[in-house]
Order: sequence, then structure tokens, then C-alpha cells
Amino acid sequence: MPAPTDTKTGCYVYGIVPWDVELTGDARGIKNREIKLVRSDELAAMVSDIDISGPLGTPEDLQAHEEILDSTATAAPVLPLRFGAVLTDEDAVVAELLRPHRDEFVQALQELDGRVQYLVGGRYAEDALLEEILSDNREAAELREAIRGSDPDATREQRIRLGEIVSNAIEAKREEDTRTLLAAVEGHCVALSVREPTHELDAANAACLTETGEEDGLQRAVAELGENWDGRVELRVRGPMAPWDFVGTSAGQATRA
Repeated sequence: MPAPTDTKTGCYVYGIVPWDVELTGDARGIKNREIKLVRSDELAAMVSDIDISGPLGTPEDLQAHEEILDSTATAAPVLPLRFGAVLTDEDAVVAELLRPHRDEFVQALQELDGRVQYLVGGRYAEDALLEEILSDNREAAELREAIRGSDPDATREQRIRLGEIVSNAIEAKREEDTRTLLAAVEGHCVALSVREPTHELDAANAACLTETGEEDGLQRAVAELGENWDGRVELRVRGPMAPWDFVGTSAGQATRA
């Protein structure tokens, strides 16, 4: 007789789509589980079974969560849920998620129809950035000369001061360059959201909600700005993807069972 297991199954929820969306037969989610649709009225939740007795949260899990939503967004409007949204079963998905938020979700999906998100970001070239700061700030240039080849302990105060100047200068340049980036792409976006820097050399990061058909215009605008910033900032565009930065909080309120 087989030994009993401690497996407990829950219903993992990826996101919300219109009720008439159909999935491809090879759609797979976390742990390579089959993606299913739980429908209610005008909505459908993308779900898969999941073993909640084990750990959830590996990089592979997060990647699978994002990939299924990003690929869906290229074909239909989707409201992505935060990673780790698990309810007890499919009935709970309807009773606790779809029905209570029906009107809000329907309206949000209508607003997102025909739109996808792109991320536009830039990172400073470190050497070029430092030279720019030293050129702009006489005190910084003098401090750099004072500490060049000197004993770090003997020039500790000067090094701290130089670090403060550089840090403040980067912050100021980031604010200015973010405004420049937004101005360059705003004509190709229906909405923009500034993202916080994730690296000390980040120049600008923005999420762009773009109408289908405007992608080429967005790419051209970024390429033109990249030419102006050549050697100073390396720009990149990621997408299309689900509208992670342009959905309300209600779609993320499901929690682990």
C-alpha cells in the first residue's frame, strides 16, 4: 500500500482576461503545469494547479509567471496578478476574486484592449559620467586631483566629500535625463510611469503603455535619443509585455491558500 503524502493542492492565479479568450494547447505555467481558464460572467482567470505543501518562489517560478502573462498580452488584454497569488480552488477564484471585482476588472480590460507595455531604460557609461561630473563641478575635479595617488586613510574626508558630490550629481542628472526620455517617447504612449532606479548607474527607467501599431514609432524615438546620448547612456527597450505598471491593486489581492 503506497505511503500517504502531504501534498496539498491549491489554485495558482496568473491573471484576468476577457471570458472569450482561448488558450493554446501548449500553454504551461509554474512547475510546467497546464494553464486552465476559470470563467465567470465576462471574465476568465488564468490558473493552474499547484502543490502548496512545497516551496514557491524560485527564479524559475517567477519567470514562468511573467512569461505566461507577457505572451498572453500580445494577443489579448490581461490584468496580471502579483507573483504568488494562490486560492484554495477554482470555486474560490470565482467567489473571492472574479465576482467581487467584476465591474472593476471588466472596465480595466476594456481600457487595456489593444495596448501593451514596454520598458525603456538607460544606464550611464561610468567613465563618461564621471568625466562629465568632473567637468561640471570644479570642487569635484580638485578633490579628485587631491586624492589621486594619496594614502586613502590620509584623504578619507576628501574621498567622502567627493563621493557625496558624485552621488548628488548623478541624482540630478537622472532627474533631468528622465524628463528628456519621457518627452522623447510620450507621443507614442497612452500612459507613462517612471520606475525607481535599480542600479546606481541607472540614467532613466520608464514603463510605456503603447497602442498596438505604435511600437515602431516608440523604437524610432528611443533610437534617436540613443544617438544623442551615444557614448554617455546605453538605452534599451524591453517588450511587449503585460501591463504590470498600469493595473490597479485589486487584481493583486489574492493571497496564498
